[in-house]
Amino acid sequence: MDFSRRVPAACIPAIHLHMTAATMQVSQKDFEKAQEQLKLLKKDPGNETKLKLYALFKQATEGPCNSPKPGMLDFVKKAKWDAWNSLGNLSQDNARQKYTELVSSLVSAESAGQKKDASPEESRHGGYETILVTTKNNITKIMFNRPDRKNAINHKMYREIIKALQEAGKDDSTIAVITGNGDYYSSGNDLNNFTNVQPGEMEKMAKDGAVLLKEFVGHFIDFPKPLIAVVNGPAIGICVTVLGLCDIVYASDRATFHSPFSQLGQSPEGCSSYLFPKIMGLAKANEILLFNKKLTAAEACAQGLVTEVFPDRTFQKEVWARLEAYASLPKNSLAVSKQLLRSMEKEKLHEVNSKECEVLKERWLSDECVNAIVSFFQKKSKL
Repeated sequence: MDFSRRVPAACIPAIHLHMTAATMQVSQKDFEKAQEQLKLLKKDPGNETKLKLYALFKQATEGPCNSPKPGMLDFVKKAKWDAWNSLGNLSQDNARQKYTELVSSLVSAESAGQKKDASPEESRHGGYETILVTTKNNITKIMFNRPDRKNAINHKMYREIIKALQEAGKDDSTIAVITGNGDYYSSGNDLNNFTNVQPGEMEKMAKDGAVLLKEFVGHFIDFPKPLIAVVNGPAIGICVTVLGLCDIVYASDRATFHSPFSQLGQSPEGCSSYLFPKIMGLAKANEILLFNKKLTAAEACAQGLVTEVFPDRTFQKEVWARLEAYASLPKNSLAVSKQLLRSMEKEKLHEVNSKECEVLKERWLSDECVNAIVSFFQKKSKL
């Protein structure tokens, strides 16, 4: 982007010239300051916010969208064009104002987050960008932290969750908790992982993706301590399937559980092809894994996937009081008992994980899967 562009002077009556020019000068100064502040943000604001910023910047510097519409398969350029075009005839002054206000809100949110994170009661683990990892009261909490993307899991986030599980398995905490920041627990695999892949790179993408997924699920299988999922909102895909590998699953009553594998031309993962029929029976598991049935929290609890459901208004308070009580129990006793329960099936779970990842690799390379993902993005762009 060319940040040096200026809005041409308009032909207006002389009586208003001084006042209008002064207003534009201040606005332009704030606009340029906002651009500098944006560069200093430590946290990625997310793709949706970046698209808004891009569109407002283009509108402020060039006016209404004047470029040809990109092709449907050029996802990135199409998303940028749609964002800019959606602003219609918004004036350049108003676009500058909205851009400046949006950057200001991002700066304020980051500043508030840093103050909150600095709480002396909580030990913050560094080195993460897509998740927040903290330890307090003998509980290590791993929080998905891409709320602007509904906590969708991209490649970086997969690796950071693996790292966090490795560290939590070795630290002094008694239990580990996985939850989400914002309205969603997680919307599952970020389908942007599949975009911008060149035809010649498809096989490598599928192979690398299968290796990463196998390692990710493997760390859930091998986790040595009690692992508790606190499902604060809707859960989709991989974040539903690995719930079968958690020791307890607590859910808000507004949580839903959805694994739309066949809808996306894919197949089950997270050991769900083995654990879901075992947990809820084959007929119920088939509805979820084959036919994309979405469960409410109450349904997931009735079928054995969720341990207990809480009213959303009291969810956090009730669950965390219970978790703190669990964390005060003898640590080694809990770990030994967890490992004893898991040892009976650990070898079988790793075998299932390997098979599921092999099948998924083949699905990712299929025309059916590619077409399903393209169709998904096309439908999304029309919303």
